[in-house]
Amino acid sequence: MINNKIIYQVDAFTDKAFKGNPAGVMILDDLPSEAFMQSMAGEMNLSETAFVAPNSDGFDIRFFTPTVEIPLCGHATLASAHIIYQLGIKSTDELIQFKAKGGNLEISKAGNDIVMTFPQYSLSKMDVPNAFKNIVGFEPIAFYKSDDNWVVAIAEHQDDIENCNPDFAALTSHGLGHLIVTSEGKHQDVDFVVRCFVPQSGINEDPVTGSAHCALTPLWSSRLGRTQMTSHQISERGGVLEVAMQDYNVQIKGKAITVFVAELKI
Repeated sequence: MINNKIIYQVDAFTDKAFKGNPAGVMILDDLPSEAFMQSMAGEMNLSETAFVAPNSDGFDIRFFTPTVEIPLCGHATLASAHIIYQLGIKSTDELIQFKAKGGNLEISKAGNDIVMTFPQYSLSKMDVPNAFKNIVGFEPIAFYKSDDNWVVAIAEHQDDIENCNPDFAALTSHGLGHLIVTSEGKHQDVDFVVRCFVPQSGINEDPVTGSAHCALTPLWSSRLGRTQMTSHQISERGGVLEVAMQDYNVQIKGKAITVFVAELKI
């Protein structure tokens, strides 16, 4: 059932090919060396490539950008679960348990959606950096530091998020290389919008960022007084996430579509 020479490319947080966020997925009998995983992620040149192997309780999962390993990734988790269900490694009425460096993740299938339970990130309010407006293009109304090295800037209007054009080199040099910018949505069917810039991990703008919603969900739940919300990541590819507070965790729901399957010749 597992073919160690196969890699899948999956578009996550979308049901349309060439939208959402593409992730590479390898399902393996055992995880390979870190050097191989990093080289494979560089070859795929996607925001993240996930490597998955069975363990006694479910699956180990690790995530690599083209340049570094990261502890947690929402869209690559969604893509990996999609492939596990698609291959029949788990039936659609079974849970998937992933052990990642960033936490233990529980995944289930609900109709055409995949539902992921992720940790909730804490948020600490901070002063807005003096250079922020010059680097990013708007003046935040609030600024936070969060877990997993995220900084979060809230804009007054969605137009600020749509129009911002960061200087990526300056973001990194000013300690803003892992930046979420967000605002309340201006359309009734969207509660909040978001863009994510991660140049310190080799990704100038991530198309759709599930892990960012570990911070965004409690933030907007507090600001809007809602426990269930719709997020629209307004990158060029775009993606929609249904999110909810769940005890001390965050529930993230989305769709995925397999774009291609490739066989390694090495």
